[in-house]
Amino acid sequence: MSRDWRNQFPSRRNMFLVGGGVLFAGLTIRLAELQLFRQAEFETKARETRIRLEPAPPHRGTIYDRTGRVLAGSKRNFYVTLRPELAGDRAQIIDVIDRLSRIVPLSESRKRSVTQEATTGPRFRDILVADDLTWEEFAQVNVMSPELSGVSAEVGELRSYPLQAAFYHTIGYVQKANEADITRMTEIELKSANESLDSPAGKARAATVRRLYRHPAMRVGKSGIEAYGELELKGDPGKIRMLQNAGGRVIDRLPSEDLAGKPGAEVVLSIDAELQNYAISRFGTEAGSAVVIDVASGDVVCMMSTPAPDPNAFVSGIGSTLFKSLQTDERNPLYHKAYDGVYPPGSTFKIVVAAAALESGAMKPEDTVACPGKAWYYNRFYNCWRPEGHGTVNLHTGIQKSCDCYFYRAAERTGIEAIADVAKRFGLGHRYELGLTGGKSGSVPNDAWKRKVVGEQWYAGDTISAGIGQGYVTSTPFQLAVMCARIAGGANVPDPHVIVSGMKVPDNTIMPMGEFKPGVLEAVRAGMFAVTSEGGGTAIRYGALDEKNELPAPYTGARMAGKSGSAQVRIISAAERDSRGRAISNDKLPWKLRDHALFVAYAPTDKPRYAVAVVVEHGGSGSSVAAPFARDILAHALKYDTGARKAFVPQQREVAGNEATPT
Repeated sequence: MSRDWRNQFPSRRNMFLVGGGVLFAGLTIRLAELQLFRQAEFETKARETRIRLEPAPPHRGTIYDRTGRVLAGSKRNFYVTLRPELAGDRAQIIDVIDRLSRIVPLSESRKRSVTQEATTGPRFRDILVADDLTWEEFAQVNVMSPELSGVSAEVGELRSYPLQAAFYHTIGYVQKANEADITRMTEIELKSANESLDSPAGKARAATVRRLYRHPAMRVGKSGIEAYGELELKGDPGKIRMLQNAGGRVIDRLPSEDLAGKPGAEVVLSIDAELQNYAISRFGTEAGSAVVIDVASGDVVCMMSTPAPDPNAFVSGIGSTLFKSLQTDERNPLYHKAYDGVYPPGSTFKIVVAAAALESGAMKPEDTVACPGKAWYYNRFYNCWRPEGHGTVNLHTGIQKSCDCYFYRAAERTGIEAIADVAKRFGLGHRYELGLTGGKSGSVPNDAWKRKVVGEQWYAGDTISAGIGQGYVTSTPFQLAVMCARIAGGANVPDPHVIVSGMKVPDNTIMPMGEFKPGVLEAVRAGMFAVTSEGGGTAIRYGALDEKNELPAPYTGARMAGKSGSAQVRIISAAERDSRGRAISNDKLPWKLRDHALFVAYAPTDKPRYAVAVVVEHGGSGSSVAAPFARDILAHALKYDTGARKAFVPQQREVAGNEATPT
């Protein structure tokens, strides 16, 4: 038995030795593989566990006018951030912010806001303290940074608006995104990518969007083209390699030139900045708007609203005192009067009623109406603006002298349905999609409209008021410019647009004007010519555009055709009229109670090129206040004829690092 044991031991020992040798050899080979052949692979994986990719704000696309002038661009931005976890507790954070404010001016409200965010939000997230620093401030913060725990001085881009207030309403402005903005942009990005927040890809995209818009250097469009075109203008974010510790906190920034983003779209507008600036200067201290449309192309070459604030004041956060003063200003500088402003069109609407009367056959051009200064309809008198009356008038003299009594009768015979149909064909009652936020449709009323909006049927007396552009009829200055352009150019006038390139802005709901019966538009144009160029016309003094012989061929000696209007902002009672029916004159009323002054026109009269609509808020008389504005703006447009030249084409941009630069 013992001999058998001694005989079996060597064989078992050999088996263990062989097995151990195989195992040792396997471990040696594996170790050699890891150390010698796959070292680079595992070093890369090790680095990746220490590196986090953060989105980097791309270069925001530039917005140009039609001549290539920069309306919204970017400038170098020196800014300061604070990371709460490096600054310490609340007391230390307050101390750091106080010391920083001795270098960088910080208001008490801003200091409180930063302190609140630093002590209640995520402590590892950088907080924007101040931006748009001077070079001296930036350099001093860098020098003092060892003594300012958690403070970092950075370099990025900041949106800049060189023409300041001139394009505030159309271009809008950008600002630091709030939580509502971040939520909105997350939803827009997911919808654009056709992804769901429930999917892994959707969750990843949403997280990227949130991180991007929380970046201290990132801004979001808040109004105008900046907001409407946010997806196109912001571009595609790049990535920045951030070195993090075992706890996931960022401790350094690594080179990231190979991860640069794509710059935003270069957007070109149809507007001519020089003409826009001229129109604003022509208004002076008056409040109002002007819109100029190129009849040949549909280009909107001017779309101004005045007064307006400087959009640069909003980019870094506007002060509460300044913002409150803008909100309480009775001239409404924050309001886009050309696009959002809704006014009774007043007597400018009479050209719609005239066209509707002829188109429907309710009246002929030679039909006459007696004007004794007032007319009796449905148990009440309706006054003409001229108490002594205009005598006997027809369509031509009715437009020329703006006789209310003629258009009361024309509206009564034509009916509101036919008037509403022509108004829509002329472009009223439609909100035009122009590539910017806001925009109103105004109202082209009829029976169905009144039942829906007011909850009442349409009465015959409503038609009488509508006949002179009062009552329920409202329009925007932009719509009035479209109306005038269509009258001037006929059925082939292209649809109006503000964006020439860089963004697609479809508007498939615009109602085409179509063809009118022979002679209809010709009769309306003749009446508008009489307004400015025939004795008795309400704006006879302002028809000539080339009195100084400054207009080039083919505009030498050009004249304009137009229609004045004065829109009441209040109901004038019988007690406010004198024995002859005259109301209190505008100059004796408080500014807010005065009529709006309106004028629509086109030029030249023989071959229309530009159409304009002018509204001077509480300006009083359209023929004496708005008409000269329209004349001068049209003359300026013809003098430089910017619409005759092709719009600017931006150069391609190439990416350098995380910024885009012109080639």
